[in-house]
Amino acid sequence: MDDRTHPRPVAATVREAMADLTASERKVARALLSDYPVAGLATAGELAARAGVSTPTVVRFVTHLGLPGYAAFQRALRREVHAQMGSPVEQYDEVLRRTSEEGVLMSSLATLRGALDASFHELPISEFDRAVDLLCTPGVRISVVGGRFSHVLAQYLVHHLQLLRDQVAVLPSDEFARIVLVGEVDKDDLLVVFDYRRYDQRTVRLAAEARRGGARVLLLTDPGLSPIAEHADVVLPTRVDAPSPFDSLLPAFGLVETLVAAVTLRLGEKGRHRVERLEGLREVLDPDAPSSLPPTDG
Repeated sequence: MDDRTHPRPVAATVREAMADLTASERKVARALLSDYPVAGLATAGELAARAGVSTPTVVRFVTHLGLPGYAAFQRALRREVHAQMGSPVEQYDEVLRRTSEEGVLMSSLATLRGALDASFHELPISEFDRAVDLLCTPGVRISVVGGRFSHVLAQYLVHHLQLLRDQVAVLPSDEFARIVLVGEVDKDDLLVVFDYRRYDQRTVRLAAEARRGGARVLLLTDPGLSPIAEHADVVLPTRVDAPSPFDSLLPAFGLVETLVAAVTLRLGEKGRHRVERLEGLREVLDPDAPSSLPPTDG
C-alpha cells in the first residue's frame, strides 16, 4: 500500500489484513478502528499505549499494511479526513469548475462510470460472499436501516428480499422501534445498515447495541468506513464520487442489485416457489394490481 498512489482507505486495508496480523498487531488494528481515524493521528507512542503494546509493534503494524513508515501512515489518514469531512459547500466550486470545462453530460458519465467500476473491483469477493451467506441463512430475522438519503437503498433491498424469503423488514425510524429491536435481538437477528459519510451517530449506537445483544451486522458504507465497521461482521464499501457536490449512491444501488441477483441464485427453486406463491395470492386479493415482479414501480 503506497500512501501516494493507493486509492483505498487505510481502514479497508486494515480489515483485509486482520487475519494475517500477529496478536499484538491485531490489538493495534482494533485500537485504530475503535476510534478511526482519530486514533491514528496521535503519535505512535500514544497509539501503542491505547492498544496496550509497544511502539515498535505499532511500527511493524504500519509496515505490514505496506506503508514505508508511521509518517506515511498519517499522511494517508489526513487525506482521508479531508475527503470524508468535506461538506457539499466545500466541494461546490471544484465541481462547478470541472463540469463547466467538460460539459455536464460527459463529465457525469465519466465520474459515475469510474465510481461504479472502482467500487466493484475494490470489493473483496470473500466479503461479498459472506454477505450473501447472511442474507440467505434460514430462520434469520433481517432488519434493514438506512440514513437520510440511503433509506431508499434500505427500502429497495427489502422490497426485493421480501419476494425471495421471509422475515425481512425495514426498521422504522422512530426511537421506540429501535429500542424494541435492541431489547429483543439475539443470534437469530441480522441488522443490515446503510451508513455513508457524515455518519449517523444514532445508527452507530444502534448497531453497537444490536451487536452486543448477539445480532450479526452487515454494513454497506463508503470507502472511509462508517464507525459501525468496528461492530460489523461484514463490510461492503462502495465509492460515492459524484458529478455534483452531493455524494452519489449509484455504486451502492449497483451493489444492492448484485446482492439481490446473488441471493436469487443461491435460493434457487425455494425462492422461485415463494415468488410464485406471492404472485398467486396477489392475483386473488387484488386482481387489478400490477405484478410485483420487476420491473415494478408501485
